[in-house]
Amino acid sequence: MRNHFLAILIISLFGFTHLHAQKLPNKSELLKSLTAANNYFMNEWADVSKPIWAIDKTRPSNIWTRGVYYEGLMALYKIDKQKRYYDYAVSWGEAHKWGLRNGTNTRNGDDQCCGQTYIDLYLIDPKPERIKDIKTCMDNMVNSEKKDDWTWIDALQMAMPVFAQLGVIYKDDRYYEKMYQMYMHTKAVQGEKGLYNSAEGLWYRDKDFDPPYTTPSGKSCYWSRGDGWVVAALVRVLDIMPKNAPHREEYEKTYLEMMKALTPLQRSDGFWNVSLTDETDFGGKELTGTALFTYGMAWGVNKGLLNKKKYNPIIAKAINAMMKDCVHPNGFLGYVQGTGKEPKDGQPVTYDKVPNFDDFGVGCFLLAGAEVYKMK
Repeated sequence: MRNHFLAILIISLFGFTHLHAQKLPNKSELLKSLTAANNYFMNEWADVSKPIWAIDKTRPSNIWTRGVYYEGLMALYKIDKQKRYYDYAVSWGEAHKWGLRNGTNTRNGDDQCCGQTYIDLYLIDPKPERIKDIKTCMDNMVNSEKKDDWTWIDALQMAMPVFAQLGVIYKDDRYYEKMYQMYMHTKAVQGEKGLYNSAEGLWYRDKDFDPPYTTPSGKSCYWSRGDGWVVAALVRVLDIMPKNAPHREEYEKTYLEMMKALTPLQRSDGFWNVSLTDETDFGGKELTGTALFTYGMAWGVNKGLLNKKKYNPIIAKAINAMMKDCVHPNGFLGYVQGTGKEPKDGQPVTYDKVPNFDDFGVGCFLLAGAEVYKMK
């Protein structure tokens, strides 16, 4: 009798879990959410040349925050080839004369981020002016001995894909080698012992968070969006580089370590906390880190690097949570943490709060959604 009862209980529990397991969203519903978020942004920023005003300062609209948005827009364009998306991106490049915020001598990855979209547009229509300045800038990096520019992990996403893109276009391994040198300095040298903690598979945002720094609960501080930038950097580089490109195995190894580390940190509601390992350190829903992790996991499943039976439910829970809890009826995105470098910045993060920059959050959401859209 007891064994019979246990059998029924096990079957019931399995059935309950199976019944409530989330599925990937319907493609049309997902595209509807992505389109709504993008339409809201394009309507708000109809003038692509308009400077961005935030935190009592005006910035040109080719800075990194806008560059990330256009990364997302190009991802959306790949799954939904609306000419207005392409035209909007081209108009942005033309408005800035395909230039970088601080000219071709800048070594700042934030300035170079726009180059990812410039190059994407060059690949569609190879007009020399689209690639001239970004190539000159990255060539200056390649031809110098300096390799310690990326002192914060966000820079990996901003600049690494540009090196990879140029390496492919010009079939020149020097771009891959310089990217690797700079990446490894950030990973293994920057700060005390590098910004990557291989024991936990996560990255400190910069040297300010190296041990002995801890969260209020005494845990290591890993900022969700910071680690999300690294995930995006690795995914984009691996997606761009050929299979036989130098150092590919290093990027793939670290990517897989991060995926393993991030899996158990997902919240029950589908999001990841702003402070990844400490829910008491400004815990709560947050879109950008969650979107970047979702992007990375969906890409891994699509490329056969991650087990779909294990990761599909994680991805489904995350994308469904963002669609349900973040996307307003008019397309505005809630729960976006503003710019900063740690959990406390931009707080509180809420459904209705407008972040100090409203562009990069849209880009992160579009990157995630477009990659999920490709999943079978």
